[in-house]
Amino acid sequence: MGRPDKGPGSIARFPRRVGALLLDWGLSMLLSWWLFNSNDLATLGLFCAGQIIGVGFTGHTIGHRTFGMQVQSLDGTAIKPLQGLIRSLLLCLAIPAFITDKDQRGLHDRLPKTILVNIS
Repeated sequence: MGRPDKGPGSIARFPRRVGALLLDWGLSMLLSWWLFNSNDLATLGLFCAGQIIGVGFTGHTIGHRTFGMQVQSLDGTAIKPLQGLIRSLLLCLAIPAFITDKDQRGLHDRLPKTILVNIS
């Protein structure tokens, strides 16, 4: 994909992705416990909202930022809110994230033409 192997701009790999996902999900669970008595649907809704807002408008969630990653368009520019919305909704379906290509991009990244890269 024309990305460096390591460092800024390289494709974010599995350990960082999982760490960011667990942090974002954990924050969603905490908010769900506090606001909705740990309702499963509320947890998913909060996670999805965090993804839509974070990725759609800044390119990263709290988890992505903590682990030094950002979602970008394939050409390296900032993603558009519609790309963030599509990516977030597909990620919340979970199955698209497990169907990856050789660059570790799941369907949730391939369909909106995005990529998760390291920024540090």
